Amino acid sequence: MEPPQITDIPHLGQVVPSLLAAVGDSGSVNTLALPDSRSAAVLLIDGLGWELLHEHAADAPVLAELAGRPLRVGFPSTTAAGLAAIGTGLASGEHGMVGYTFEMPGAGVLNALRWCSHEHGGDLRGALPPLEVQPLPTTFERAAAAGIEAAVVSSARFSDTALTRATQRGARYAGVHALGDLAARTLDVLAEGRAFCYAYHSELDMLGHLYGPGSTAWRMQLRQVDRLVESLVDGLPPGALLAVVADHGMVAVDGALDIDETPELLPGVRAIGGEVRARHVYTEPGAADDVLAAWRAVLGDRAWVRSRDEAIEAGWFGHTVSDRVRPRIGDVVAAAQGRFGMVRELAEAVESSLIGQHGSLTTAEQLVPLVTVRG
Repeated sequence: MEPPQITDIPHLGQVVPSLLAAVGDSGSVNTLALPDSRSAAVLLIDGLGWELLHEHAADAPVLAELAGRPLRVGFPSTTAAGLAAIGTGLASGEHGMVGYTFEMPGAGVLNALRWCSHEHGGDLRGALPPLEVQPLPTTFERAAAAGIEAAVVSSARFSDTALTRATQRGARYAGVHALGDLAARTLDVLAEGRAFCYAYHSELDMLGHLYGPGSTAWRMQLRQVDRLVESLVDGLPPGALLAVVADHGMVAVDGALDIDETPELLPGVRAIGGEVRARHVYTEPGAADDVLAAWRAVLGDRAWVRSRDEAIEAGWFGHTVSDRVRPRIGDVVAAAQGRFGMVRELAEAVESSLIGQHGSLTTAEQLVPLVTVRG
């Protein structure tokens, strides 16, 4: 069985270049055919899948009514990759943020959200400077070069993280604390003139992880997100364009296998990255074929298991995978089907305990809404 074929659906990385082109950046291409505008903003709701939105449309009537078409987020369907797609306009094979955790040659497995060693938690900001991990120009730098004021409106606690530096450099950062100042700061940027704003809301994803997507807590948060979007739409200055997107969907895992407690999966394995729904498996020299065969035999139809070359050839990481990024991809890559999960209960105790997960190639994780509204 092959993963769903959704390559005819636009990619998340197309959103910001299209918005910049709509605001007048001649160096960007408006592949989404967005209307010409005086200023533009993209609001990213972490964890808001297309299928989840339509399953719970009654809790988000504004979003459900305005969501005209889906986007696909690419592999892996996870926050680090999604934020980098917004921040570079590219898929993971080029921007290089190929997972929640992934191996950086010579430095071990990097946790891309915390910028620390996945094995022992040590800070890697010195060993792995953000500009070296993600050296490509950001969409914010491109906006500034085109004379467009670029701003990020996001939680104050993310203002100087390594991931922010890797994916959002070139923007003026406005740190906020709640939904109220998130909306107010975004509208302030849109009113400044020729400007582009990226706004980010993380809490829907957090509650999906903790309680499960579709849980009462998640639905209550979705209602607050819908009010946020309604406030932005109501306050849009004339000529301003708002796009609302997400970085991935989510599924509630029902049935998991502990990798570290499954002896058949471990011979020849040097390191493991990724996350519960999408794994990078790094092998000892000469062991890749045996590891691939073992993972396929054990996981069966619970996961799509491919060699690095097969995953790249199938386009999992986009049309192009650069030589810089290729070694970060596992020698073996496993993407969960259905509601299956590949946990590590001791090595990844917190991550393994979460109900909601994402990262794989299912439409529940891959498809996110695209809402566009012009003031």
